[in-house]
Amino acid sequence: MATAVKELNLSPVGRVEGDLDVKVYIENGVVTKAHTQAAMFRGFEKIMEGKDPQSGLIVTPRICGICGGSHLYCASSALDTAWGTTLTPNALLLRAIGQAAETLQSIPRWFYAIFATDMANKKFANKPLYAEVAKRFAAYVGTSFQSGVTASGRPVEVYAIFGGQWPHSSYMVPGGVMCAPTLKDITRSHAILNQFRHDWLETTFLGCSIERYLQIQSWDDMMAWVEENESQRNSDLGLFIRAGIEFGLDNFGQGVGKFIAYGTYLHKDRYNKPTIEGRNQALISSSGYYDGSNYHVFDHMNIQEHVSHTWFEDVPAAHPWDEPFPVPVKSTNLVDTDFTGKYSWSKAPRYSANAAEAGPLARVIMNANPKNMDHQIRDPLFGDIMRVKGPSVFTRTLARLHEAPRIYEYLNEWLGQIDLDGEFYIKPEEKDGKGFGATEAARGALSHWIEIKDGVIKNYQVMAPTTWNVGPNDDAGNAGPIETALTGMEIADPHDPVEVGMVARSFDSCLVCTVHAHDAASGKELARFKL
Repeated sequence: MATAVKELNLSPVGRVEGDLDVKVYIENGVVTKAHTQAAMFRGFEKIMEGKDPQSGLIVTPRICGICGGSHLYCASSALDTAWGTTLTPNALLLRAIGQAAETLQSIPRWFYAIFATDMANKKFANKPLYAEVAKRFAAYVGTSFQSGVTASGRPVEVYAIFGGQWPHSSYMVPGGVMCAPTLKDITRSHAILNQFRHDWLETTFLGCSIERYLQIQSWDDMMAWVEENESQRNSDLGLFIRAGIEFGLDNFGQGVGKFIAYGTYLHKDRYNKPTIEGRNQALISSSGYYDGSNYHVFDHMNIQEHVSHTWFEDVPAAHPWDEPFPVPVKSTNLVDTDFTGKYSWSKAPRYSANAAEAGPLARVIMNANPKNMDHQIRDPLFGDIMRVKGPSVFTRTLARLHEAPRIYEYLNEWLGQIDLDGEFYIKPEEKDGKGFGATEAARGALSHWIEIKDGVIKNYQVMAPTTWNVGPNDDAGNAGPIETALTGMEIADPHDPVEVGMVARSFDSCLVCTVHAHDAASGKELARFKL
């Protein structure tokens, strides 16, 4: 008897910006093949060709309305290394504060508005915890949905105090920052963070103090924490952990099992003379590459981008400094795509020839590295969780939620370290050269490469975390992280393939969507709906 084969075209599956189309092939309810297709060409890199080197400070924050501050961090850092600037402790602190505030705001906004609403899907209606999940997490009407999205606005108020605005600020510049805060600014920032803690973080989300939560060291500790008291058990995090396991979110969406993190938050006293070579040692949240068994020191020269399956003209896989500006092929057909050929506007990044997952899970894995230095985060929790449970939609989501208390603690600490009488900016000497700037955006590893010649930009390359995760097959035909995470998963209802959306959104791909489901044999459209 012939197997039942269906083709689902999910277009797109994000909830933020851009377009992500996902096509999955199903046989007897199991995905046998998947393709991710970034369906919009943006071309920000080409915009900067021949421009003043500081154009990236203005142009690249407009790449994303959610993590524009992270692009600014990278653009300024790339020029720091190209020009050999000097950064004061105040400058490093205020850059870290901006980066951390942007990431902290993204956690409740992403969880409630993008991910958790899928847990209220009718697929899970037969589960004991479904009624409580729907009550809290249902889109717009959920009690926690409303409070969580509202709370997400607080951290970027702190960003705006120093950055002038959020999003799309330009206060980070080569040589430091363009602000000189007052005691009133520091006091106001502390007050905003206190409100965030009292209104959401400790009350609604954790059900306990930040200090108590950060005592968790292992998966067994985590499960004991959930059951320690009713407050923690019934917190939103406690509910997610209990429902996530009950709903089986730990059983699908594993991915490639390899992870890349550039690290972030440069220590105020360890990166005053920025160099690419000295960056790893100065990081507070550590960088690295984890191959599933072993940690490797991060080296940006091990990165290459593949374009054979993109709608760009073919060039050999190359490090970003050696890549030309991408040139679209003369003819593209976005409807009848041949997935053995070109099918996406996203390039396919590889580290030492391997696809690697970027994002919060990669970060917390690097923070579990036992070789991390004393000034770096040393948190063994996700080393143990990966050993016990491995990667999944559940583990990936828990990793991001786990970051909120620690980021909050760092923000308070760094605000208290600012020297109001100290320097915030030292004017650099402009010159030709190459630079590399990197950070960890909320979604993962983000980097900029610049080459300056004759006083203008000769080459500029941006590699976003979404590029790492949604990239197509590489030159050897190997799938990227989301494509791999979708393969092998079960789809309960092809008319409502919520599982596919949950996998993609667990990676937080910054691309937006409507779903189209088709039967491959007949071509009949099974469903069309917005997620």
